[in-house]
Amino acid sequence: MTVRTATCRCGQLRVTCTGEPVRVSVCHCLECQKRSGSAFAVQARWPDERVRVTGAFREWASRAGDSGMLATFRFCPECGATVAYASEGMPGFTAVAVGAFADPGFPPPVFSVYEGRKHDWVAVTGDAIERWD
Repeated sequence: MTVRTATCRCGQLRVTCTGEPVRVSVCHCLECQKRSGSAFAVQARWPDERVRVTGAFREWASRAGDSGMLATFRFCPECGATVAYASEGMPGFTAVAVGAFADPGFPPPVFSVYEGRKHDWVAVTGDAIERWD
């Protein structure tokens, strides 16, 4: 069975995920842009029972993106990197920032959401991409 570990920038916060993610997506909403510091965010989700968090973290809850659902973010108190979060929109699942895995071979996204907020210069490619505005 596949086991992947995501870490914060300093490495003390680790999120270990067992099995394949149930969903990998790109989100273009303005809140994900702020969270990631990029023009979009890429995250993968696993059922909570297949996710183990080790190391110190702090939590911060906020309205999540255009959905208006509450999200609770887990971030490293040392380096500040957000590694994982949970959203009311997908209860029972933990989302992990794909970049935190530092794995160029990570499975590609199959969903691209809030494309109405997508920067004009961004192109998300792939035949399997399902697009939502």
